[in-house]
Amino acid sequence: MPIYEYVCAGCGREFEVSQKMSDAPLTVCEACGGKLTKKVSLGAIVTKSAAPSCPAGTKSCCPGCTHNH
Repeated sequence: MPIYEYVCAGCGREFEVSQKMSDAPLTVCEACGGKLTKKVSLGAIVTKSAAPSCPAGTKSCCPGCTHNH
């Protein structure tokens, strides 16, 4: 389930909420009753691959590392 970030125009409170993509966005701050705006944020992208890559410049990212360096 995605995590959405909100900010309140009234009190400036910022918080995260776990919501279904089909859920309606929150519109009212529970703390002060002010108007909420959904923040734009970057999400994490998870991919699957046969062999994970090592961080740049490392010689051994894990015990027994056999990745191409």
